[in-house]
Amino acid sequence: MIGWDTLYTVLLIILLWLLLSALSSPFEALGWWAGWYGGEAIEAQEAAPAYKVMTPPARDVSRYIVFLTGIAGVEQKIYLPNEREFLRRLDAAVPNAIIVDDIFPYSVTNRALTAQRVFAWFWRYTLWRKEHGGWGGFLINIRNLFQVAVSADFRYGPMYNQGSAELIIRGLRQHGYRIGSGRPVVLIGYSGGGQIALGAATYLKRQLKAPIRVIGLGGVMCSDIGLNSIEHLYYIRGTRDLVQQIGAIFFSGRWPLLSGSYWNRAKEAGKITILRFEQVSHNGPGGYLDDDSHFDDGQSYLDKTIETMTEILNA
Repeated sequence: MIGWDTLYTVLLIILLWLLLSALSSPFEALGWWAGWYGGEAIEAQEAAPAYKVMTPPARDVSRYIVFLTGIAGVEQKIYLPNEREFLRRLDAAVPNAIIVDDIFPYSVTNRALTAQRVFAWFWRYTLWRKEHGGWGGFLINIRNLFQVAVSADFRYGPMYNQGSAELIIRGLRQHGYRIGSGRPVVLIGYSGGGQIALGAATYLKRQLKAPIRVIGLGGVMCSDIGLNSIEHLYYIRGTRDLVQQIGAIFFSGRWPLLSGSYWNRAKEAGKITILRFEQVSHNGPGGYLDDDSHFDDGQSYLDKTIETMTEILNA
């Protein structure tokens, strides 16, 4: 049986971890903005053999889709198997689109947690613990959630969001997008990726000069000025998804009584469409990407998500 002293120590460690994460969360964006670091990581990526501007396939490409992973992500490569399966099926469902899926949205330098960092060893061990059923997932989620908070912060957000926009533009160009072509871009923000998508929208619009739509899949989003720059926000929310409610509770701009906020003005203008999924939770079993849970009509949650997004993309 755990004694009070042990419990107190564990709670104290958790509290100190949360405090340290909160205090250090803006440092990477501030360092990138000041030019202290970040350029070397990007230069290394661009110098690598994998970095090349891809030629779009012969098929007619009507739009580009950028997928921004949820707060469980640790690197540019899509890590979770259910996300990989989702993207595979979505790619098959929209053959006239190109999907950009190699952006790590919780770092303005696109730097994986497990590489090119002072504490990379810690995150590698944390990831190992997560994969073996340990506490690692909690620490990764908390770290990335604080990056979402930086994006939503009125002081640090502009720096973070401009860095995110540059990463997205670099990813688009690597996949054959021509700046100035006016080809539509759709940002799919899963979980915290929803806020990163909205935050980057202002800077993307200025540089791409193309229609931008955002699909928030259980998105944690604030009342961001980026709502003024997008054509539409499609907000997919599960009725059992408690994570997406973080935005509605903690970001005051989403409170109904603040009618002049960006969020409420966008709703009034009809720029936000909310799509409710009954009985669906945020992730894991019963989540949006779960192919083993089914609605009453027999359709899996994953198929429902893909069907809904396909309808949005083909609208």
